[in-house]
Amino acid sequence: MSSSEQVRTTARRARSTIAVVLALAVAAVIGLALGYQAVATPVLSAASPGGAPHGDGRAADAPGPGDRARPAPGLPPPPPDGTGWAVTDGVTVDDGVVPDGVTVFDGRFPAVADLDPDLLSAVREAATAAAHDGVEFSVTSGWRSPAYQEHLLREAVAEYGSAEEAARWVATAETSAHVTGDAVDIGPADATAWLSEHGAEYGLCQVYGNEPWHYELRPGAAEDGCPAPYADPTHDPRLQQ
Repeated sequence: MSSSEQVRTTARRARSTIAVVLALAVAAVIGLALGYQAVATPVLSAASPGGAPHGDGRAADAPGPGDRARPAPGLPPPPPDGTGWAVTDGVTVDDGVVPDGVTVFDGRFPAVADLDPDLLSAVREAATAAAHDGVEFSVTSGWRSPAYQEHLLREAVAEYGSAEEAARWVATAETSAHVTGDAVDIGPADATAWLSEHGAEYGLCQVYGNEPWHYELRPGAAEDGCPAPYADPTHDPRLQQ
C-alpha cells in the first residue's frame, strides 16, 4: 500500500470513529431528556394518592357533592330519610330522644341544649370534676318535648299494666321536670355512684329513690346537703295535679 493510500485509509477510520462517538453522545442526551421528563411528570392514576379516580378532577380522598358527612366518633350515622339520629314512633332527637354516647357537653342535641342553663352548667362542672376521677357522664335523657313525654308514659302503661304503676316511673307531660328542662338522667352506674357521693357539692340531687339516674338542681344543697329523695314520683307533691 502506498503512502497516499495509507493516509486516505487512516482518514476514513477517523471519520468513522467520530461518527460513532457523535451517535453515542446524541443517544445519551436523548436518554437523559426522556428520563428527566418521566421524573418531572408523574402519572396520575386511581392508585396514586394525588390521583383523580372520581373522574371529575377530585383527589381520591376528597368528598364529592353526593358524599354524606361522617358523624362524630361514637355516634351512629343519621338515617337516610333525614329524620335525625334516632326515631321512636314518630319522635326524634328534636323531641329529646338521645342516641347512645351523648355526653353533657354535646350541645348538638336538644335533650342537652334545652336543659335549664343553671342545671346544665352544674352538670358540666360536675362532669369535669368526675373526669379527673376517670368517670364519664352520659346523658340518657334530658329535656323532652310533651309529645315524647306522653309517648314514654304510654309505653310505661303498656309495660307495667296500669296507669297507676306507670306513674311510679313516668310523669305526665304537664308535670314532668324533663319537659321543663329541669331534670337530667345520667349514666352509667359509675357516674350515678359518683354523683351520689359528690353531687350535692354542685347542687345536684337525686330526687327519687327508685331512680338513681334522675338528678335535679337544688341550689341550697352545696351548704345544706340534698333533701331526702321521694320514694318514687307518686310521692312528689309537685306532680299531684
